Amino acid sequence: MSKLPAISGRSCVKVLEKTGFYLKRREGSHMILRRDYPFVQVVVPDHKELDRGTLRAIIRQAGLSIGEFVELL
Repeated sequence: MSKLPAISGRSCVKVLEKTGFYLKRREGSHMILRRDYPFVQVVVPDHKELDRGTLRAIIRQAGLSIGEFVELL
């Protein structure tokens, strides 16, 4: 299992955009991203550094493994 990197919310969004997600809307400091097929919606906080548990949950909801996510960085 790969170790989770310490990244910002915007870096996370850039990686998710590579897998087909797009910015649906923004509410305060939260960015809501959506992928139409298969339908998935994730919320990414726009923080300088995401907590490991938050990043792990985002990766899981996006249907990626940690290794796949790290490769796309």
